[in-house]
Amino acid sequence: MGTPIKSRFKPTNPQKYIGDVNNIICRSSWERRFCKWCDERENVLRWASEEIAIKYYWDGRIRNYYPDYLVEFRDTDGSIKKQIVEVKPKKQCSPPPVPKRITKSFLYEAKMYDQNQAKWKAAVEFALDNGITFRVITEDELGIKQNDSRRTGSGGVQRRRQSNKRPRR
Repeated sequence: MGTPIKSRFKPTNPQKYIGDVNNIICRSSWERRFCKWCDERENVLRWASEEIAIKYYWDGRIRNYYPDYLVEFRDTDGSIKKQIVEVKPKKQCSPPPVPKRITKSFLYEAKMYDQNQAKWKAAVEFALDNGITFRVITEDELGIKQNDSRRTGSGGVQRRRQSNKRPRR
């Protein structure tokens, strides 16, 4: 996912937003893209960002999960539906591959995967109880092409090494 970008989103259709339109926080460029998508689509009737809390149990404690979005939309058959949406990199949707040597990075990724699974299980149960659906959206659905960030180690962006040497002439 690269370096997170925390910014505020200003909708062009504020009447569609549920909540404070002056406090729509995007924690990444991917979330900003999804906000823009919700704001611009005619079939999206209303939407909210981190406006609902879902209780979940993880690591011995009850916690609150604030899903990225709640979207109310008109489906292709004309029916009105609601969906909880979480925006995540595809690599966080499956367990990390076990390396030959266990590293801090692997342990962190495994812990985040486990926590996401607990959140998403609670979100699915919440959605079923409330007659709505839950969905995780990745870079694939957002139309983002990226390198494998595990290979580059920099969130999909290969960085050029800086050198103190003068360029060759």
